[in-house]
Amino acid sequence: MSIIKAGIIGQGRSGRNIHGNALSKLTDTYRIAAVCDGLEERRQRAEQEYGCKAYATYQEMTANEKLDLVVNASPSELHFPITLELLRQGINVLCEKPLAKTPAEVDQLIGAAKESGAVLAVFQQSRYMPAFVKLREVIDSGVLGRVVQVDFTSSNFSRRWDWQTMQANHGGNLLNTGPHPVDQALQLYGADEMPDITCIMDRANTFGDAEDYVKIVMRGPGRPTIDLEISSCTVYPRPVFTVHATNGGLTGDLRKLQWKYFKPEEAPQQQLIRTPLIKPNGEPAYCNEKLIWHENSWQYESVEGMAMTDQNTASLYAMLYASMTEGIPLAITPQQVRLQMAVMEECRRQNPHIYPSNVYQQA
Repeated sequence: MSIIKAGIIGQGRSGRNIHGNALSKLTDTYRIAAVCDGLEERRQRAEQEYGCKAYATYQEMTANEKLDLVVNASPSELHFPITLELLRQGINVLCEKPLAKTPAEVDQLIGAAKESGAVLAVFQQSRYMPAFVKLREVIDSGVLGRVVQVDFTSSNFSRRWDWQTMQANHGGNLLNTGPHPVDQALQLYGADEMPDITCIMDRANTFGDAEDYVKIVMRGPGRPTIDLEISSCTVYPRPVFTVHATNGGLTGDLRKLQWKYFKPEEAPQQQLIRTPLIKPNGEPAYCNEKLIWHENSWQYESVEGMAMTDQNTASLYAMLYASMTEGIPLAITPQQVRLQMAVMEECRRQNPHIYPSNVYQQA
């Protein structure tokens, strides 16, 4: 399988602008063999742009084409049922986020993939965001010391009235935007354990019935505290990333990071003093020391003229290609995404004023 023949479900913002755009350039590893979309004008455009066959339904597409991979870029509420059906047929699937809505649904997908032997991959391309990759590199180097807290912020000021504001369409900031920062946060918190969750949701500037303000705090013994914010009512947003640590910290956005730290071996030796601190002249004193600070920064540079989002997407597709052709384990697994769904379900459970408890039960 030197070239993976792919079919794309949907030719909207995701199916065309992200997946179609990426796969049409990755000609050494992928070929768009077919697409499907309910709108005739989109089918005609796809045939012209990709030189592939276009169908009105995914059932027609999979019945008439021998595909190595189906990219599920259907509307959010259809991700789970379509992916489940395809996996049961033994078809390899790359599903857009959100993969599902509950951990129970993810369990069904994992079970179906295991039973049929099909690949279940999830499009969490922000795992490959250059700024996040660099942030993890800095943390892993140990220069910041023990990480105490990490802030993730995906906030701006916007009013929204489209289909992705509706609960029935799996809308709202948590499921629309949340899969990216929640996935990143769990990589730093630890993807092996469910955090203790505190979540506040609100409907601020949305015209739909789903939330557009989300504040999540993740905590656990021996783990960094995660402060995650997704807000549509923030005129002055915080930095996208902020790391609080014992030897320094890091802050920045998608294009620039800066970090500052001291080296413990260069710091003055200190010990606890239980009596009042006094200056040499006898006046009361406050703790004061001079630390030698080391500062570094990172600036995003595009790769071969690619936009940042294209770079993230290409990296994920490279990972998936290696897994499908060489048997290398997926770097982003359905099990990891299951934990993400568990976090989101707990967030909904804690906000019955938006998500009634009789509708969303904890799995």
